[in-house]
Amino acid sequence: MKTKRQSRILEIINSRRIETQDELIVALQESGFPVTQATVSRDIKELRLIKTLDNTGAYCYTVAKPETAQISSRFHSIFQDAVRNVDFAGNLVVVKCIPGMANAACAAMDSLHWDTVIGTLAGDDTFVCITKTQEKAIALVEELKKLQRLD
Repeated sequence: MKTKRQSRILEIINSRRIETQDELIVALQESGFPVTQATVSRDIKELRLIKTLDNTGAYCYTVAKPETAQISSRFHSIFQDAVRNVDFAGNLVVVKCIPGMANAACAAMDSLHWDTVIGTLAGDDTFVCITKTQEKAIALVEELKKLQRLD
């Protein structure tokens, strides 16, 4: 059942844009797979799905390339361990970290090559991401705050 469900997840995300776990749950239920949020969350982790920015400016689930999955995993780990607060001012996203960790967190973020980020600057306990617009900064803050809440 798990293998069939995970195969169906891959089919779903390859055939349409799925932005949230809730959307994925509904799509799976429509396909005859009664699932819970916890099950979908585990499947996402096991399948190494990541959210990437699509051509409409929305983040949606995709299958990570092997090297991307490794970088993404490292980023998530560093981000969750180091980051204490995320906020924005205009098109600048300010990320507060524990002392001495801003460079590592910033480097990990840079390795993801996010389209919304045009540059970064790191200090000891803070790094800044520069985006093209305030709207992109707001979207980035929302995404980074979601990462803070992951367990």
